[in-house]
Formats: sequence, structure tokens, C-alpha cells
Amino acid sequence: MFKFEIQKKLESSLARAGLITTPHGEIQTPAFVTVGTKASVKALTPEQLRDAGAQVVLANTYHLYLQPGDELVRDAGGFAKFMNWKGPSMTDSGGFQVFSLGAAYGKEISKVVSITDPSFMIPERSIGSEAPLAKVGNDGVSFRSHLDGSLHYITPEKSIEIQHNLGADIIFAFDECTSPTENERYQSEALDRTHAWAKRSLEMHKKLEEQKASQVQVALQGSENFPRLTPEGPYAMKNLQNPALLPQALFGIVQGGRSEVLRKKSAEIIGAMDFDGFGIGGSFAKEDMETAVKWVNEILPEGKPKHLLGIGEPEDLFMGVENGVDLFDCVGPTRIARNGSVFTKNGKINLNNARFVNLFEPLESDCKCYTCTNYTSAYLSHLFRAKEMEAATLATIHNLHFITKLVSDMRASIIDGTFFEFKKDFLENYNK
Repeated sequence: MFKFEIQKKLESSLARAGLITTPHGEIQTPAFVTVGTKASVKALTPEQLRDAGAQVVLANTYHLYLQPGDELVRDAGGFAKFMNWKGPSMTDSGGFQVFSLGAAYGKEISKVVSITDPSFMIPERSIGSEAPLAKVGNDGVSFRSHLDGSLHYITPEKSIEIQHNLGADIIFAFDECTSPTENERYQSEALDRTHAWAKRSLEMHKKLEEQKASQVQVALQGSENFPRLTPEGPYAMKNLQNPALLPQALFGIVQGGRSEVLRKKSAEIIGAMDFDGFGIGGSFAKEDMETAVKWVNEILPEGKPKHLLGIGEPEDLFMGVENGVDLFDCVGPTRIARNGSVFTKNGKINLNNARFVNLFEPLESDCKCYTCTNYTSAYLSHLFRAKEMEAATLATIHNLHFITKLVSDMRASIIDGTFFEFKKDFLENYNK
């Protein structure tokens, strides 16, 4: 029930257009994956999300494990059904929280840092006054909940078990996401852990998939305690659509920081494992992210989808697509919208600026999103200044429409052979 088909490739690059088939629908790639951290895309309903152009939603394993609990989500039919999302779905592994609650906790460090940023020059483990909430060991990660301080221990097996309960179509192996400020020695140690955890994640995933297959087989054959399935009734075939019985695809994650040696090593090791697809994770220096992605995708198996984790700026999306990335996810478009920043073809604008107070025009005259079709920049500026909740809704609708359409247009340009012209024209206007 999971399949990836490459429909068109560009000979002069790694760019390709494809189609992912999942139990809950198809994903036309390249595609932007909308992040709904707690089984909710902030400020939007699932219906608004679909209307904005979203194809797939990704939820956060760590957050749903803590609240409301993965077993409750399982009993609700999986996180997608829980939130009334009817399309394809994904969950991360919780590995990013190893970084955000560990090395980066209480510090101004993100997973993508410019080498000119002061934080990049300071040894990671010597800064910050707050004690980290996560501690990494070879078997897993212990952490204290940011909600109530309770102690938890996540292993690769536990991460996969949680993700099976959450019921997403595509899940990720547990990994250690390192900071871009870490030295190569620590990156190498973390990489060995990630590879060991990938193997354990895959073994646990296969075990749980076999258990599901056995349950389905019993249901199909019938038994004394589980009557044979019929077209209708309590044991109808449609009950097999329960996420608890549907197969899930598992992606392995490539790490290695900024090191070419480590990135290529990871791509070779993870690429040789029996994963359904691959995530490109970890930390990057902004200046060499492109080369790191290219190193990896030149090695990973061509016929499986690649997902660049946590990346969502327009320039980076073009870079990723050109270098063979099929999927992206990022909280950026929704997060900046809540602060009044929106994407336009001429660059980002901030609706809190004075020039928008009397601008009785849409954010973009040729944008077909719900926001631009019905509201003016002046009205959105008013909502943000008045601190009205509707401000975040309307800005988020526009940003998600902008990003999902941008990646969709990249796909169309790959199919018709105009990708590089489209990239040049867009970036010339965007970076004016």
C-alpha cells in the first residue's frame, strides 16, 4: 500500500517529479509537508488546511506521547482521524527533541546556523545556563517532560511503538539530531548511535508490521472468536481501514552534520538498510547545506523518496528539489504567520509595518488563496495590531497556500522542462 514512482527526471540535475501512494491517498512530489505538531495546524481547521493546498500533515511524536498520550490517540483511530484529517499523514521520530531539549536547551541555537552567527563559534557544551532536559545514552534518551517534569526514557523500539500507535502512513526511525556547533568527533559518535538505532527501529517496525499482518489474516480467514469478514456488519471489510491494521512505511534518517565524510558514510549505511524512504536530518551550516544534501542524494537509492527534515525557506526548497529532495517539512510558514510575516513573490513582508495600515489591496493581486481573494492588507494589519485571533488564521492560510503552490509549481516545471527558468525568475523577484 506504499509505493513511490518517479514520473519525470531532469537530466542536468537530481530533480525529479514523482508520486507517493499511501493508504490514505497520493502525494504528488515534490511536496511541502505541513506540520501539525500536536495533531493540529495552529490557527487552521483541517478543512482550511486542505483548501490552502496541503497534501500531507506531519505530527510530532514527542508532543503527542506526552499529551494526550499515544495510546489514547491509537484508541481514537490514529492522529489523522483524531484531528479529522483525511489525507496522507506522517510522524517524526522524536529525534529532534534530542537536540532541542538537550544540546540546544536554553540556548539560541537552531539546526541551521550561518557560520557568521556568534553562536556558531562557541563550543556547544560550554554555553547556556539552563540544565538540559534530555540526556543521550547509547541505548536511548532520557528526558524530563517540559509539561510537568516527569521522567521518560525513549529507545528506538519505544519511538517506533509510539509511532505505530499514532497511526501515520509514513514514520521515521529514531535518530540523534546534533547541533551544527558540535565538533566532528562528537558528530561521529552520534552517527554511530544513529546507525545502531536505525537498525533497531527497522527491526521493531518489521515485528509490529508482522503482528498487524497476522491480525488481518485472522480477520480475513475468520475464526471462532473473530468471524470471517463480510461486506457489511460489525466485521465488515471496511474495518480493516483502522490505522491500527494498516501498513506503515518507515524512513531511515541520514545524519553527519557538516562533514562530507560522515554524511557520505551515513548515506551508504542507511541507504543499504531496507527502509521505504529516507530523511535527511541533523544540522547544517546555511552556507554548505546544498553540498551536504547533494552528497547524500547522490548515494541514496534513486528509487526511494527523500525527505529534507525541518527546511522551508523558498530558496532552500529550490535547492532541495534541484538536488533530489521529494518532501520537505517546516514549522516556518505557520510560525512566522502568527507573528505577522507573510511570503510574497517579492519577498517576505511584515504586516505590523506602518505602510500596510492604509493599503486597501490584497497581499498579492494574483494570489488565489482565500485570504487574498477576500481581504485587504489593511484589514490584516488591523487584526495584528488589535491582536485578534483571526489575524493568525488569515496569514497562515496565505503562507501555506504560497509555499505549497510554490513547490507544486516546481513539480510542474520539472514535468515541462522549465525548472531552471522558473527558479531563476522566482528568485530574482523574491530577493529584490
